[in-house]
Amino acid sequence: MIINPYVYAGGFDPDAQAFITAAGITDNTQKTAINTLVLDMKGFGIWTKMKAIYPFVGGTATTHKFNLKDPQDTNAAFRLVFFGGWTHSSNGVQANGTNGYANTFFVPSAQYAVDNNHHISVYSRLNQTQNDVELGCYDGTRALQLRVFFTNATEFYSNNLTPVNPADANSVGNYIANRIGTAVKIFKNNTTLGSFTNAANGRPTVSLFLAESNNSGIPNSGLYSNKQYAFASIGDGLTDTDAANFYTAVQNFQVALSRNV
Repeated sequence: MIINPYVYAGGFDPDAQAFITAAGITDNTQKTAINTLVLDMKGFGIWTKMKAIYPFVGGTATTHKFNLKDPQDTNAAFRLVFFGGWTHSSNGVQANGTNGYANTFFVPSAQYAVDNNHHISVYSRLNQTQNDVELGCYDGTRALQLRVFFTNATEFYSNNLTPVNPADANSVGNYIANRIGTAVKIFKNNTTLGSFTNAANGRPTVSLFLAESNNSGIPNSGLYSNKQYAFASIGDGLTDTDAANFYTAVQNFQVALSRNV
Protein backbone atom coordinates (compact mmCIF):
# COMPACT_ATOMS: atom_id res chain seq x y z
CA MET A 1 0.00 0.00 0.00
CA ILE A 2 1.26 3.48 -0.77
CA ILE A 3 1.82 5.94 2.08
CA ASN A 4 -0.87 8.62 2.10
CA PRO A 5 -2.69 10.95 4.52
CA TYR A 6 -6.00 9.07 4.37
CA VAL A 7 -5.16 6.51 7.07
CA TYR A 8 -7.75 6.52 9.84
CA ALA A 9 -6.45 5.70 13.29
CA GLY A 10 -9.87 4.65 14.53
CA GLY A 11 -10.49 2.00 11.89
CA PHE A 12 -11.29 1.73 8.20
CA ASP A 13 -11.70 4.62 5.79
CA PRO A 14 -15.35 5.77 5.94
CA ASP A 15 -15.98 5.04 2.25
CA ALA A 16 -14.55 1.55 2.62
CA GLN A 17 -16.59 0.96 5.78
CA ALA A 18 -19.80 2.11 4.07
CA PHE A 19 -19.28 -0.51 1.36
CA ILE A 20 -18.33 -3.23 3.84
CA THR A 21 -21.47 -2.54 5.84
CA ALA A 22 -23.80 -2.37 2.82
CA ALA A 23 -22.43 -5.54 1.24
CA GLY A 24 -22.24 -7.40 4.53
CA ILE A 25 -18.55 -8.29 4.14
CA THR A 26 -17.33 -10.20 7.20
CA ASP A 27 -14.08 -11.76 6.04
CA ASN A 28 -11.12 -9.80 7.46
CA THR A 29 -8.91 -10.34 4.41
CA GLN A 30 -11.62 -8.98 2.13
CA LYS A 31 -12.32 -6.04 4.44
CA THR A 32 -8.66 -5.10 4.58
CA ALA A 33 -8.31 -5.44 0.80
CA ILE A 34 -11.26 -3.09 0.24
CA ASN A 35 -9.87 -0.57 2.69
CA THR A 36 -6.44 -0.67 1.07
CA LEU A 37 -7.97 -0.22 -2.39
CA VAL A 38 -9.83 2.91 -1.26
CA LEU A 39 -6.77 4.32 0.47
CA ASP A 40 -4.57 3.64 -2.57
CA MET A 41 -7.01 5.31 -4.95
CA LYS A 42 -7.32 8.32 -2.69
CA GLY A 43 -3.57 8.50 -2.23
CA PHE A 44 -3.05 8.40 -5.99
CA GLY A 45 -5.66 11.12 -6.51
CA ILE A 46 -7.92 8.97 -8.71
CA TRP A 47 -10.77 8.23 -6.27
CA THR A 48 -12.60 11.41 -7.30
CA LYS A 49 -12.37 10.38 -10.96
CA MET A 50 -14.36 7.20 -10.32
CA LYS A 51 -18.13 7.18 -10.72
CA ALA A 52 -18.72 3.46 -10.24
CA ILE A 53 -16.35 0.81 -8.88
CA TYR A 54 -17.36 -2.85 -8.80
CA PRO A 55 -14.76 -4.80 -6.76
CA PHE A 56 -16.71 -8.09 -6.96
CA VAL A 57 -15.77 -9.21 -3.49
CA GLY A 58 -17.74 -11.44 -1.13
CA GLY A 59 -18.59 -14.28 -3.49
CA THR A 60 -22.35 -13.78 -3.91
CA ALA A 61 -24.73 -11.92 -6.20
CA THR A 62 -25.71 -9.75 -3.25
CA THR A 63 -22.18 -8.64 -2.36
CA HIS A 64 -21.15 -8.30 -6.00
CA LYS A 65 -23.90 -5.86 -6.95
CA PHE A 66 -22.68 -2.90 -4.90
CA ASN A 67 -20.85 0.16 -6.20
CA LEU A 68 -17.91 0.99 -3.94
CA LYS A 69 -18.26 4.71 -4.68
CA ASP A 70 -21.91 4.81 -3.56
CA PRO A 71 -23.00 1.53 -1.93
CA GLN A 72 -26.72 2.19 -1.84
CA ASP A 73 -29.09 -0.45 -3.18
CA THR A 74 -30.65 1.86 -5.78
CA ASN A 75 -30.55 2.45 -9.52
CA ALA A 76 -29.36 6.01 -8.90
CA ALA A 77 -26.31 4.64 -7.05
CA PHE A 78 -25.44 2.42 -10.06
CA ARG A 79 -25.69 -0.87 -8.21
CA LEU A 80 -25.83 -3.81 -10.57
CA VAL A 81 -28.91 -5.86 -11.38
CA PHE A 82 -27.98 -9.26 -12.80
CA PHE A 83 -30.04 -10.98 -15.50
CA GLY A 84 -29.72 -14.45 -16.98
CA GLY A 85 -27.04 -16.95 -16.02
CA TRP A 86 -24.15 -15.86 -13.78
CA THR A 87 -21.60 -17.63 -11.59
CA HIS A 88 -20.56 -15.76 -8.44
CA SER A 89 -17.43 -16.88 -6.60
CA SER A 90 -14.47 -15.62 -4.62
CA ASN A 91 -12.77 -14.94 -7.98
CA GLY A 92 -15.47 -12.53 -9.13
CA VAL A 93 -18.39 -12.77 -11.55
CA GLN A 94 -18.83 -14.70 -14.79
CA ALA A 95 -21.79 -14.56 -17.15
CA ASN A 96 -22.72 -17.66 -19.14
CA GLY A 97 -22.13 -16.15 -22.59
CA THR A 98 -25.69 -16.83 -23.77
CA ASN A 99 -28.13 -14.69 -21.77
CA GLY A 100 -26.24 -13.28 -18.79
CA TYR A 101 -25.69 -9.55 -18.36
CA ALA A 102 -26.02 -6.83 -15.73
CA ASN A 103 -27.48 -3.33 -15.91
CA THR A 104 -25.32 -0.62 -14.31
CA PHE A 105 -28.03 2.06 -14.72
CA PHE A 106 -25.20 4.43 -15.65
CA VAL A 107 -26.37 6.56 -18.61
CA PRO A 108 -23.44 8.44 -20.18
CA SER A 109 -25.57 11.33 -21.48
CA ALA A 110 -26.89 11.96 -17.97
CA GLN A 111 -23.71 11.36 -15.95
CA TYR A 112 -21.02 12.97 -18.10
CA ALA A 113 -21.01 16.72 -18.64
CA VAL A 114 -18.82 16.45 -21.76
CA ASP A 115 -18.33 13.94 -24.57
CA ASN A 116 -14.58 13.60 -24.36
CA ASN A 117 -13.56 12.68 -20.81
CA HIS A 118 -14.28 9.12 -19.69
CA HIS A 119 -13.00 5.64 -18.99
CA ILE A 120 -14.46 2.17 -18.56
CA SER A 121 -12.50 -0.81 -17.28
CA VAL A 122 -12.65 -4.53 -16.55
CA TYR A 123 -10.22 -6.97 -14.94
CA SER A 124 -10.51 -10.21 -16.89
CA ARG A 125 -9.20 -13.41 -15.31
CA LEU A 126 -9.80 -15.95 -18.10
CA ASN A 127 -8.62 -16.27 -21.68
CA GLN A 128 -11.87 -16.39 -23.66
CA THR A 129 -12.21 -15.68 -27.37
CA GLN A 130 -15.98 -15.36 -27.69
CA ASN A 131 -17.29 -12.46 -29.80
CA ASP A 132 -18.73 -10.29 -27.05
CA VAL A 133 -18.87 -6.95 -25.22
CA GLU A 134 -17.52 -6.54 -21.70
CA LEU A 135 -19.08 -3.19 -20.86
CA GLY A 136 -21.08 -1.11 -23.29
CA CYS A 137 -24.07 0.69 -24.73
CA TYR A 138 -25.27 1.84 -28.15
CA ASP A 139 -28.17 4.21 -28.84
CA GLY A 140 -28.24 4.00 -32.63
CA THR A 141 -25.97 7.01 -33.11
CA ARG A 142 -22.94 6.43 -30.93
CA ALA A 143 -21.47 3.69 -28.77
CA LEU A 144 -19.41 3.53 -25.60
CA GLN A 145 -18.19 -0.03 -25.31
CA LEU A 146 -15.19 -2.26 -24.67
CA ARG A 147 -14.69 -5.61 -26.38
CA VAL A 148 -11.73 -7.65 -25.13
CA PHE A 149 -9.88 -10.08 -27.41
CA PHE A 150 -12.24 -11.07 -30.18
CA THR A 151 -10.66 -12.08 -33.51
CA ASN A 152 -7.25 -11.43 -31.86
CA ALA A 153 -7.95 -7.76 -31.13
CA THR A 154 -9.40 -5.61 -28.37
CA GLU A 155 -11.81 -2.83 -29.36
CA PHE A 156 -13.05 0.41 -27.81
CA TYR A 157 -15.86 2.60 -29.13
CA SER A 158 -15.56 6.01 -27.45
CA ASN A 159 -18.79 7.98 -27.96
CA ASN A 160 -18.77 7.40 -31.70
CA LEU A 161 -18.86 4.55 -34.22
CA THR A 162 -15.13 4.48 -35.08
CA PRO A 163 -13.20 2.17 -32.75
CA VAL A 164 -9.59 1.80 -31.78
CA ASN A 165 -8.89 -1.92 -32.15
CA PRO A 166 -5.27 -2.93 -31.49
CA ALA A 167 -4.06 -6.52 -31.72
CA ASP A 168 -4.13 -8.45 -28.47
CA ALA A 169 -2.56 -11.74 -27.41
CA ASN A 170 -5.26 -12.92 -24.98
CA SER A 171 -8.07 -11.65 -22.75
CA VAL A 172 -6.25 -11.87 -19.42
CA GLY A 173 -5.48 -8.70 -17.50
CA ASN A 174 -6.61 -5.26 -16.41
CA TYR A 175 -8.12 -3.30 -19.30
CA ILE A 176 -8.80 0.45 -19.25
CA ALA A 177 -10.56 2.02 -22.24
CA ASN A 178 -9.97 5.75 -22.01
CA ARG A 179 -10.62 9.11 -23.68
CA ILE A 180 -9.24 12.55 -22.82
CA GLY A 181 -10.02 15.11 -25.50
CA THR A 182 -9.39 13.50 -28.89
CA ALA A 183 -6.87 11.00 -27.49
CA VAL A 184 -8.38 7.51 -27.30
CA LYS A 185 -6.36 4.72 -25.65
CA ILE A 186 -6.62 1.17 -24.41
CA PHE A 187 -4.34 0.26 -21.53
CA LYS A 188 -3.68 -3.37 -20.70
CA ASN A 189 -2.04 -3.92 -17.35
CA ASN A 190 0.67 -1.28 -17.15
CA THR A 191 1.17 -0.62 -20.86
CA THR A 192 -0.64 1.12 -23.72
CA LEU A 193 -2.16 -1.57 -25.92
CA GLY A 194 -3.28 0.86 -28.62
CA SER A 195 -4.15 4.50 -29.26
CA PHE A 196 -5.39 6.87 -31.91
CA THR A 197 -7.08 10.24 -32.31
CA ASN A 198 -10.69 10.89 -33.22
CA ALA A 199 -13.65 13.05 -32.26
CA ALA A 200 -16.54 12.08 -30.03
CA ASN A 201 -20.09 12.29 -31.35
CA GLY A 202 -22.20 12.94 -28.26
CA ARG A 203 -22.92 10.62 -25.33
CA PRO A 204 -25.10 7.48 -25.50
CA THR A 205 -28.55 7.94 -24.03
CA VAL A 206 -28.95 4.37 -22.69
CA SER A 207 -27.27 2.71 -19.71
CA LEU A 208 -24.09 0.67 -19.80
CA PHE A 209 -24.48 -3.11 -19.51
CA LEU A 210 -21.84 -5.43 -18.07
CA ALA A 211 -21.05 -8.60 -20.08
CA GLU A 212 -23.14 -7.27 -22.98
CA SER A 213 -23.97 -4.10 -24.90
CA ASN A 214 -27.20 -2.23 -24.30
CA ASN A 215 -28.65 -1.79 -27.80
CA SER A 216 -31.18 1.03 -27.34
CA GLY A 217 -32.62 -0.60 -24.23
CA ILE A 218 -32.20 -4.33 -24.88
CA PRO A 219 -29.23 -6.75 -24.94
CA ASN A 220 -27.49 -6.90 -28.31
CA SER A 221 -28.12 -10.47 -29.46
CA GLY A 222 -24.91 -12.40 -30.06
CA LEU A 223 -22.61 -10.21 -27.92
CA TYR A 224 -23.00 -11.88 -24.50
CA SER A 225 -19.69 -12.32 -22.70
CA ASN A 226 -18.43 -15.42 -20.88
CA LYS A 227 -15.37 -13.78 -19.34
CA GLN A 228 -14.74 -13.74 -15.61
CA TYR A 229 -14.42 -10.26 -14.10
CA ALA A 230 -12.63 -9.53 -10.83
CA PHE A 231 -13.16 -5.76 -11.11
CA ALA A 232 -14.90 -3.15 -13.26
CA SER A 233 -15.15 0.61 -13.18
CA ILE A 234 -16.72 3.63 -14.88
CA GLY A 235 -15.41 7.15 -14.51
CA ASP A 236 -13.66 10.18 -15.89
CA GLY A 237 -10.69 10.00 -18.22
CA LEU A 238 -7.34 8.96 -16.79
CA THR A 239 -3.94 10.41 -17.66
CA ASP A 240 -1.14 7.97 -18.43
CA THR A 241 0.09 8.40 -14.86
CA ASP A 242 -3.42 7.88 -13.52
CA ALA A 243 -3.76 4.69 -15.56
CA ALA A 244 -0.48 3.33 -14.21
CA ASN A 245 -1.54 4.15 -10.65
CA PHE A 246 -4.98 2.66 -11.24
CA TYR A 247 -3.34 -0.58 -12.34
CA THR A 248 -1.12 -0.60 -9.24
CA ALA A 249 -4.10 -0.09 -6.92
CA VAL A 250 -6.28 -2.70 -8.63
CA GLN A 251 -3.48 -5.25 -8.95
CA ASN A 252 -2.61 -4.84 -5.26
CA PHE A 253 -6.27 -5.49 -4.49
CA GLN A 254 -6.29 -8.69 -6.56
CA VAL A 255 -3.04 -9.90 -4.99
CA ALA A 256 -4.50 -9.37 -1.53
CA LEU A 257 -7.44 -11.58 -2.53
CA SER A 258 -5.15 -14.21 -4.16
CA ARG A 259 -6.88 -13.90 -7.53
CA ASN A 260 -4.43 -11.76 -9.50
CA VAL A 261 -3.45 -12.62 -13.09
